[in-house]
Amino acid sequence: MKELNDILFLVQARLGSQRLSEKMITSFSGTTLTDICLKKIKSSTFIPSRQFYVSVYEEELKQVCERNSVNIFHRSESSAKCEGTPMTLMYEWHDKLPFKYCVLINACAPFMQINTVERFTKAYINSDSDGMFGVITKKNYFWNKDSTLITPWPEGKEVMMTNYVEETYEAAHCLYAGKMNKIKDGIWMGDFQKPGDIELFPMEERECLDIDYQWQFNMCESLYKSELR
Repeated sequence: MKELNDILFLVQARLGSQRLSEKMITSFSGTTLTDICLKKIKSSTFIPSRQFYVSVYEEELKQVCERNSVNIFHRSESSAKCEGTPMTLMYEWHDKLPFKYCVLINACAPFMQINTVERFTKAYINSDSDGMFGVITKKNYFWNKDSTLITPWPEGKEVMMTNYVEETYEAAHCLYAGKMNKIKDGIWMGDFQKPGDIELFPMEERECLDIDYQWQFNMCESLYKSELR
């Protein structure tokens, strides 16, 4: 069993996204995606403020952190510009912040609820696994690139009925947790090829609306505005 005091809560952001640059500071319903995420986490009475950091390089993002009074990990320019490898550069905080575990929170998901982050953390604390990953439950049919059905067909059913199909899980790309000292070995969360090495945490699909492209930004902003009325 893990201890809450051993967990780093971290948001990592940059302005140089290849698909939608500067989305983290672009006006989103009168605020920004970064502000929405930071305010949400700060509202928690469960997450200790001393354990919450934002890893950023650009001054514009640091200013958002400062106006929200959150801890800043000063990310390097090379980390902000890297595309995931090496992992030790992408997650360069792994050996610089004094925690055993990390819960990494995606700031591009404006509908994710703080109670979901808290439930994820509590599940991770009580898990025997070193890693945990947010997923979306799917009940649908899937094919591979050769047009071969890879979803088991429901026994005794002659037509395509999704309510009888076996559940599968899709990566949510919203919440991640892992042991920090494994990152030096190129391991984040664990090995997906080993059953149970990474525990899956089902999330509501709506909370996992993730913004990578302009059309997603526009759609989510419109939905977000409609819920504020």
